[in-house]
Formats: sequence, C-alpha cells, structure tokens
Amino acid sequence: MPAPPNVFAGPYLDRIAHLRKDEAFVADALRGARTRIVPVHESRILVQRGPDGWLAAFATAMDLGRLPALAAEPVLLGCFDDCIYFAAEVASPEPVQALFTTGSVRFEDLRMAGGLLPEQQAGVLAYARAMLYWRSRHRYCGACGAPTRVASAGHVMKCTNDTCGIDHFPRLDPAIIVLVTDGERALLGRQASWPAGRYSTIAGFVEPGESLEDAVAREVLEETGVTVLESTYHSSQPWPFPSSLMIGFTASAAAESIPRADEELEEVCWFTRQEIAAGFPGLPPPQSVSFRLIEHWYDSGSDLPLAQTPGITLWGSRRG
Repeated sequence: MPAPPNVFAGPYLDRIAHLRKDEAFVADALRGARTRIVPVHESRILVQRGPDGWLAAFATAMDLGRLPALAAEPVLLGCFDDCIYFAAEVASPEPVQALFTTGSVRFEDLRMAGGLLPEQQAGVLAYARAMLYWRSRHRYCGACGAPTRVASAGHVMKCTNDTCGIDHFPRLDPAIIVLVTDGERALLGRQASWPAGRYSTIAGFVEPGESLEDAVAREVLEETGVTVLESTYHSSQPWPFPSSLMIGFTASAAAESIPRADEELEEVCWFTRQEIAAGFPGLPPPQSVSFRLIEHWYDSGSDLPLAQTPGITLWGSRRG
C-alpha cells in the first residue's frame, strides 16, 4: 500500500489548468452554485469549529458581492469535491466572518491550523495562501518596474509595459529537509529562538547550480559538521510559509561523527529512540514532513510506532 501524502499535498484537486484562459468559463464559474471561495486575509485562512472538529470555512459565489474590497480578481484553484474553488484576498476579516451565522469562525495561521483540518481541505487552503502571497509580491514587473495585471485566472501577472510585456509565473523556493542517522541515533538541531526543548531535522534552501543530493550534503556539513555518506529521497511537501517546497531526505552518517552547531543552530545532538520515547526532545508538528522523516526512522527500529507512543513531546497538535 502506498504511503499517504504529506499534509498540504495530494492529487485530490483537479487544477483544470486548460481552462484558466477561458474567460467565459471563469466568469460563469464565479456565478455558479457549485463555486466555493477561499477567503484569505493577510495570509491567514478562514476556519470554523464544527461538531466534529475544525473545518475550512468557504464562502459561496453569492457571497462575492458582500466580501470586503477584494484586492484583485479571485484566483481559480480547481475542482475538488464536486465544487469549483477560487481564492480571494479580503481587506478586512469582520464582514467575512459575519457571513457565517453558526459556529466559531475566525481567520487563523495555516501553519498552526493545518494539522487540525481534514487533509484535503488543508491542501486547498495551502494552495490558496501560496497563490495570493505570490501575487501580492508581483504587483510590479521585476524587469522594468511597470505595474502588472492579472491574467490566466490569477496564475500569471503580466507586465503592462508594451515594450516589456513579460509574463510572471508563480515561483517556489526549493528546500531540502533531511533526517541524518547513524542507524541507532537521529541527528536533530534547534534554533536559539525556539521554545526550550524544541528540536527538528536539518533543512536549508537549494542554491543555484546545485543538485538536491549536493544540497543535502552541504547543508548538513555546514550546520552540523557531520559528513553525509549517502542520502535517499523520502517525500516532499508544499510549505507555503511563505512559498517553499520541502524536499525530504533520509541520510546516513558515520557512527563516530561528532556534531557541532554553526551560527544558524544553537545546538545539534544525537538522540536515541529511547530518549524520544521518554519525551525529550520535543518533536516537530505531526503535519510536517520533518515529523514524518523522524517517524519513518523511529518505526523502523521500534515495536511501538511513534504515533502510538504516549510519552513523546510534540510542538504541534494531532488532528482530532
């Protein structure tokens, strides 16, 4: 059985990219009964408390006229759950929240709320947040400085200068994230700004002219002083905070490797499964690929899966 996708990922959404330039289709969709609007305010997404937990709060096409001062045309996201989804940036939260007369509705940070939502809804919200963040950063042409305009249902920002006319497309920042082990121990580090006890896997951005494998070896050596012997791809995760794609690896290091922290990390240590099971260190949020990398290694050498280990400490919440 294939492993489930990471949170914010998955093939459940049909992006209908072939219809983005069909202005008649987009106009009809924005009036349709099956249309759902993802409101985003200052990169925060709208959620509501239901009887079974937290859910995404979607507006309808009929609500569009009551949404406060859309910053620009809605972005076509695609089809999901027999509905067509658009993302819309709103100027103020109160009128949007007033559209919902039942339950607790509020704008939340997706980084914190994502693990509490149904995974497919979390993916749609992550996509919406990423697209609107990108659009807000490309209101002017990076080549000539002229204003840009929205095209292709929000997936292109086109320079309005006729002598330039460059099309700007959404961009991602690729970053590797890696769990290094010597078989029986996992290498985790912490930043000085994190709460006490919080540790995570090693991560860093891929540089120009660099392969993913080279980035793994470089980042681990730079941040920990440990030399990677071999690395293997595990899985990836959209991480729209603000616009990263986390590319997960596992890697092996020599058993005698002695880690040392650099200027980015306050501390780097080897941890055994027994230490993790006892509650130290605190592990990353379970919705992150970082947690999944640790889980993959932990479960390979433990009779009790990490997700069922009662003594572990998380700096995040499991859904439910």
